[in-house]
Amino acid sequence: MEMMNSISKFEYASSKIHIPESWSNAVDSIAYNSVTSTSPIVLVCGPKNSGKTTFSRLLLNTLLLRYKRVAYLDTDVGQPEFTPPGCLSLTDIDKITPDLTIPCLKTPERCYFFGDISSKRDPTTYLNYVYALHDYYKEHFILNKNESPGRAALPLIINTPGWVKGIGYDILVAMLKYIVPSHVVKINISAESKNLPPGAFWLDENYVASANFFEINSARRDSFNRSVLMQKEAHLIRDLRLTAYFRQCFPNEMSITTIKELAYALASHPPYQVPISSIKIKHLHCLVPGTEVLYSLNATIVGLAVNPGEPESLPICVGLGIVRGIDTFKNLLYVITPVPQSTLSTVDVLLHGFIQIPTSLLQVQGCRSPYMSEHVLPTG
Repeated sequence: MEMMNSISKFEYASSKIHIPESWSNAVDSIAYNSVTSTSPIVLVCGPKNSGKTTFSRLLLNTLLLRYKRVAYLDTDVGQPEFTPPGCLSLTDIDKITPDLTIPCLKTPERCYFFGDISSKRDPTTYLNYVYALHDYYKEHFILNKNESPGRAALPLIINTPGWVKGIGYDILVAMLKYIVPSHVVKINISAESKNLPPGAFWLDENYVASANFFEINSARRDSFNRSVLMQKEAHLIRDLRLTAYFRQCFPNEMSITTIKELAYALASHPPYQVPISSIKIKHLHCLVPGTEVLYSLNATIVGLAVNPGEPESLPICVGLGIVRGIDTFKNLLYVITPVPQSTLSTVDVLLHGFIQIPTSLLQVQGCRSPYMSEHVLPTG
């Protein structure tokens, strides 16, 4: 089949990307050799720096050659693909991304703000978010009310974190059992002790596997055939993604070419005024005394969320904001965010977690800190 060699049609922008034959074979098999009438649901797993994100992007591009749209469920809160750190999301993708090395921000169909870069602090809530996103996919992308029953679902790619030991392993197994993917891709690195167990590790004994299983090696290998880990620090990647997110506060044509210029632009950017009485403040993963609630928000990144109003429903995140200051005299929060005012007006919950403002955006020389208010409640 001509489309089976479609991988070679991509002109990837980065020469650093090497696509092994085993990767191409797995991608082509998933995209074109499906024996079922439904579209593939593919979960990609493996340890840190094994290449899960790169493989997922390659698979996404290939599926888009066959399908007009592909759903992408991102469960990696530390380094998500289309959102800032701290988020779990489901995104509807309709365009190929030629450069496999550069993440790009997109507006997700559904997003939850977990508020941390690892599921370690609250595995139960983390899994509830994963389950809710998968349920949303099943409800909205498998059957459209305007189309006939039995229509094939949008393909779904699930990218997972690289924490695959201890509780991280238990979380991954729970995800696999709940989602029941049609395909599972497990990527190994040369350090065998860091890899997941061989075979269909998530299944109980005497249970026949129903998923198509692919076990492949990392593409990053040196002359001794050892896996090569990425050198760039994870926290630097997170800071870059947050910086790119808040760059959206300004028009693309505005001349902002350095992080320093962005820091100054944000420091002088007029914030939104949010009445404190109109929102509920929720601290994630910690307890904050009532007298310290407002102080704890100042100069922090928060999730801007909407409560659906249904019993036991999860707040839907519509974006992130920087709390620039708090005026307790006027009962106002001052928030910097790229979220449009029409959407911000629906926000009724602020979620405060452990996602921090990049240090580079705080270092504005020659002026008082742009993220502190004279009227904030004092400590002690």
